[in-house]
Amino acid sequence: MTSINPPSAIDASAEPTALPGRKLDIAPFALLVGVAVLALPLTGSVSTWVTLTVAGLAMGMMLFIMTSGLTLVFGLMDVLNLGHAAFVALGAYVAATAAGFVQPWLASTSSAMNLLAVASVMAAAVITSAIVGLVYERLFIRPVYGSHLKQILITIGAMLVMVQLMLVVWGANQMQLMPPSFLRGVHMVGSVAIERYRIFAFVVGLVVYAAMMIVMHSSRVGLLIRAGVENREMVEALGHHIRRMFVVVCICGSALAGLGGAMWGFYREEFSASIGSDVLVQILIITIIGGLGSITGCLYGAMLIALCANYIGFLAPDLAVVSDIIVMMAILLWRPNGLHPVAAH
Repeated sequence: MTSINPPSAIDASAEPTALPGRKLDIAPFALLVGVAVLALPLTGSVSTWVTLTVAGLAMGMMLFIMTSGLTLVFGLMDVLNLGHAAFVALGAYVAATAAGFVQPWLASTSSAMNLLAVASVMAAAVITSAIVGLVYERLFIRPVYGSHLKQILITIGAMLVMVQLMLVVWGANQMQLMPPSFLRGVHMVGSVAIERYRIFAFVVGLVVYAAMMIVMHSSRVGLLIRAGVENREMVEALGHHIRRMFVVVCICGSALAGLGGAMWGFYREEFSASIGSDVLVQILIITIIGGLGSITGCLYGAMLIALCANYIGFLAPDLAVVSDIIVMMAILLWRPNGLHPVAAH
């Protein structure tokens, strides 16, 4: 007769088996490095290569900030918000208006006053976009949850309405948003000149990325939101209101678009109501090639699109118009789910 050991007889000294972890995927990062290294001999000059690379990284960070909101909304809410570009324009317009109230700070020779002014302008863009995002969710997003076709149609219509309302409020004239003296000019690194605003944009983008990753992967709110995406009924059964969390996600997505619009406005210095729709195709391409709903993939995609646009624009200007499409085709042929799909998180 076979004896069965009681639970107390089990070897307590046995080491528990470690749960399988997710493998570190370095391929997207290696791709970025490879593109940059390949471009070095083609540009023919180290200083030119550094200038193009730094410009690409800064532009990539601004595109990441603008795209991250759409990635967040689609990845967590499964909502195709094609009206996202209108919030980019709204952020730029509000920033231009707010800059008029802090013009003495922007014109000051004090770096601290300049940074305070820029922070105030960006805060105004973020807060206004967040408030409008709340109204936008209630009017346009809430009625079409679960229907992608209706989401596409109604959000495109909402974008057109928002752009026309901005023209009514601010007029059809070009808006100006000049960066302060502290962020104008160049910083010399040897014989290479790097624009100060590009450095600032890169740092802000890194801060935004780090904050998003901490909130989504190291906070209780992020855990509940991601759990609600996977199993909404279970999370609601535990007493949490998923609908409220999704509203917060929509507000955050709008706020990020507003922040990106303010930064893009400072970068462009002069813009019109089309400032958002001008980058809508790039935003959609970055969302697709990054991996739908992937924040890290969004960062990789934005960097890749911006770097390739700069390199191709310098080496083959005739191909610059279609460089984004070429990159998207190549990435999707290599990785149909994107550079860093959600499953890789």
